[in-house]
Amino acid sequence: MSPYPPKLADIVELFDALTDDEKRENLIAFADQAPRCAPREGEAFDLEDVRKDDECTDTVGVFLRVEPETRAAHFRINLGPHVQTLTKAMTAILCRGLSGATPEQIMEVPQDFVPQIVGGQLVRLRSQTVYYILSRLKSACKVWLNRERAATSL
Repeated sequence: MSPYPPKLADIVELFDALTDDEKRENLIAFADQAPRCAPREGEAFDLEDVRKDDECTDTVGVFLRVEPETRAAHFRINLGPHVQTLTKAMTAILCRGLSGATPEQIMEVPQDFVPQIVGGQLVRLRSQTVYYILSRLKSACKVWLNRERAATSL
């Protein structure tokens, strides 16, 4: 059984079968899809976290909505204009791959899939960048879970 939510497992499996050149081509294709992950007008979120961190070249906004009945999490991510291609690619991969997983499942996702997607060389060159979006999404889930616990203990 995979330690990843099913949609992320499918993406990892796809990338795992590719050569380094094919991985780079697919990362660029995913980066081009990143604007589709941005919040849409009229969407409501349970958590919004917009900030500029040292690990990233620009401001990144993480928006989380959790369906009350199924606990399925859905992310939207707003990227500043100076965000690097690799961060854009990881944004699209994680928005798609983690959609529908519960906050608890997302918190349990190990980071070991990143080199399978990005390739060892890019992980070494861009170590902060490749893990940045995953850490932001997990952080949003942690805050949401803490708020949920606090609300149920009242």
